[in-house]
Amino acid sequence: MKLLIFDFDGTIGDTAGLIITTMQQTMRALELPVLPPATCATTIGLPLTQCFTHILPISEETGEQCVACYKKLFEQNKNQLQIRTFPHVKETLRALHERGFILTIATSRQRPSLVHFLEQMGVLPCFSYLVTVLDVEQSKPAPDMVIKTLRHFGVEAKDALVIGDTSFDILMGQRAGAHTCGVTWGNGTCAELEEAGAENIIDDIQELALSLSLC
Repeated sequence: MKLLIFDFDGTIGDTAGLIITTMQQTMRALELPVLPPATCATTIGLPLTQCFTHILPISEETGEQCVACYKKLFEQNKNQLQIRTFPHVKETLRALHERGFILTIATSRQRPSLVHFLEQMGVLPCFSYLVTVLDVEQSKPAPDMVIKTLRHFGVEAKDALVIGDTSFDILMGQRAGAHTCGVTWGNGTCAELEEAGAENIIDDIQELALSLSLC
């Protein structure tokens, strides 16, 4: 295994609180039903418009209004809330990078906020390539992000591993022909990862480093 493709939200960055708070603020601002945190969390990993249309009985046009409102609120919120990495993530990413693995990100987040958070966390130099929602025609769970990354490095799918916390990540990796690893510390459940067909499921990112050292 030479190429590691990480999801960001719920896998590297603990952004759930920020995302859910901003989603609920958006619903209030547009006088839509304010859904509970658990319901909002099920959409993390989808493109932003779908985060709203997936759980609210609204049109695509209203969904776009939600996106515009969300982005404005998010810019205010992200400067007030420090986003942290999950336990052992920072040191493990650095160790894998030093060992010569190619580390990349495939995310439904847009590039400015992704780079902002990676810089804030001090791990941006670990990553050689970033693919965001605006860089592909179809976002997760379509395979476009993984395929784009494989082509960029000239790596075969059998030599790539997709790591993520939701079924969207696992399905994305599978559809591109890559290996998959689900993580339990994010927004998805172990049952959802199993149902999606994750080849491996881990409870701590140190397990990933250990398994890669044994390959």
